[in-house]
Amino acid sequence: MRDVNGGWLIAAIGFFALAPMGAARAQSAQDTTFFVTSAGSGKGADLGGIEGADRHCQTLAEAAGIRGKMWRAYLSTQATGGATAVNAKDRIGRGPWQNAKGVVIAKDVADLHGANNNLTKQTALTEKGEMVKGRGDQPNQHDILTGTQADGTAFAGNQDMTCGNWTKSGTDGAAMVGHHDRMGLDDSPPAKSWNTSHPTGGGCSQDALRGTGGAGLFYCFAVN
Repeated sequence: MRDVNGGWLIAAIGFFALAPMGAARAQSAQDTTFFVTSAGSGKGADLGGIEGADRHCQTLAEAAGIRGKMWRAYLSTQATGGATAVNAKDRIGRGPWQNAKGVVIAKDVADLHGANNNLTKQTALTEKGEMVKGRGDQPNQHDILTGTQADGTAFAGNQDMTCGNWTKSGTDGAAMVGHHDRMGLDDSPPAKSWNTSHPTGGGCSQDALRGTGGAGLFYCFAVN
């Protein structure tokens, strides 16, 4: 004979046992302050300018349930057409930053740009907590758009390192990329750099980015 009351008790215990686990997962997502975009703009390095890149970070974060934060893309812009250059390191807040699994990748701006930061293939996760494909995976997508030098500052001079300040998607221009997996053809600096490994080749289109091992992805940081 089935114990109806006992059945309800077991179901209730199961429900309350699972509830904290769900709450913990939600809390972990909410605490995310750093991620690699799970998708690019779809238009190569044309991100709608740096403001468009920021909006993309914000949209992806909120879709993943990370709310109440202001997001900024880790991108620099160059001083062209009378505009003032923008340094990626100056627009991402003070830190510390942690991924969707709660792992701290850097405690502050200096740590992020130092030799001992914790940004690797295993920690540079998307807003969904997923790993981004790197060297040895199919397809390789370890090229992360930055337009930035190793110290987090913009490039000077007339050489385009930002695909027209993130507005180009054709055959002209180039953008500096980093390798989120810290791997390169010879595994020596700067190939192993997370933010400045090499310029893209063949332009700024989605196909051009794909040709050097990218997908138009970039880093996002919460500034609050």
